[in-house]
Amino acid sequence: MAKESMKAREVKRARLVAKFAEKRKALKEAGDYAALDKLPKNASPVRLHNRCSLTGRPKGYMREFGLSRIQFREMASAGLIPGVKKASW
Repeated sequence: MAKESMKAREVKRARLVAKFAEKRKALKEAGDYAALDKLPKNASPVRLHNRCSLTGRPKGYMREFGLSRIQFREMASAGLIPGVKKASW
């Protein structure tokens, strides 16, 4: 499980990205890269990293479900994800 500080940092980055999205878009269209450089580094969407919504795990993330592979497997086996069932052949 990820440290709470890591999860909080990602949430903070996501808030910054949302806050500066319109300003970044306007500056990019204007070609004002000097002003873009003055924005906070964490306001760039490139710095966001997908994390599991339950555990905060950064690796093995499944976008469609917002979970790590481990949590996805546990929840699917328990029948907590609608429309997903274990394959058998």
